[in-house]
Amino acid sequence: MLCLPQMFLMKQKIYHKRMSQSGYLAGKLDAIRRDIQSKLWFTYRKGFVPIGGCNSTFTSDKGWGCMLRCGQMVLAQALITLHLGKDWQWIPETKNKTYLKILSRFEDKRAAAFSIHQIALTGASEGKEVGQWFGPNTIAQVLKKLIVYDEWSSLTIHVALDNTLIVNDILKQCRIEGGETAEADGQVPLKAPSQWKPLLLLIPLRLGLSEINPVYVNGLKTSFKISQSLGVIGGKPNLALYFIGCVGDEMIYLDPHTTQKSGSIEDKVTEEEIEMDITYHCKSASRIPITGMDPSVALCFFCATEKEFKSLCKSMQEELILPEKQPLFELCTERLAHWSADDTVSEAIAASSFIDFEHIERQYDTSDEDFELLG
Repeated sequence: MLCLPQMFLMKQKIYHKRMSQSGYLAGKLDAIRRDIQSKLWFTYRKGFVPIGGCNSTFTSDKGWGCMLRCGQMVLAQALITLHLGKDWQWIPETKNKTYLKILSRFEDKRAAAFSIHQIALTGASEGKEVGQWFGPNTIAQVLKKLIVYDEWSSLTIHVALDNTLIVNDILKQCRIEGGETAEADGQVPLKAPSQWKPLLLLIPLRLGLSEINPVYVNGLKTSFKISQSLGVIGGKPNLALYFIGCVGDEMIYLDPHTTQKSGSIEDKVTEEEIEMDITYHCKSASRIPITGMDPSVALCFFCATEKEFKSLCKSMQEELILPEKQPLFELCTERLAHWSADDTVSEAIAASSFIDFEHIERQYDTSDEDFELLG
């Protein structure tokens, strides 16, 4: 039997342990909130210069621009990761020049590299007129076209088609002579004699007919755990969302369906510019059951270096493909012109032997609860 002082001491230890656990949880939740708030949040805007010229009536993207905004969010996250670092965090007082340079590329004006204007007008070349809703594949193709014209961003985008990731296609695209990447200060591109062009990899998938097939649920959740993941572009029927993590069977997302006033940040010196910057950051994320997602999605990954790409492919093979009876996609060394569907399956099964990338032959001489949150 414990005497009173011993009992008191034991209660005190239990109390301190609970306080310690409570403090740890509170600290972790606070870190998650800061991480969510640091991501650039693009929503519907109103009052911008008409898309398509003076005769156009499109001065807002409300009702049709949600997937375009989701595309902006994932591209912005890739640029922040490359130019500011995966652990960089935003606060209302932030006036970092590189951050402002990134944000300026998404302002609602024709001159901005990745504005709603540029995306909508480029979408017309993919058969989507201004005002029409985009799907994940369409936004992926549009971003791939636009990134070519922005030298400072120093990115290349690869869109994997037909549920197949061809490794040599990406190596050929990213390994370039005299390439450009960002300097440490993020201000100007840097010429290098031989360079890996940082890769934003987008993998559009159809995971069911009208709803997600349960066979894909585990693979989809596992994809968030891969360190190179930037999340998933998708949504629920008729609503595009940017999924940034998951907890259990629920998906965590940023929602573009808020209409805000259009405006400019510039150097963030006036009160109006400071307030406008705050509108690009969401205080909290939302959740939906994974079974409530639309089956059309695009997985998003970012590889700043070739080493990261090698690591990504190894993780995909070991975590997304080999353990699954029905993988989300296939991973192959190269695509041969005479491949049939059966050949593709055989090559994918054999792909486990190519994890040591040093032995790949290049075919050329000249990409309040714990949950997996993306940095």
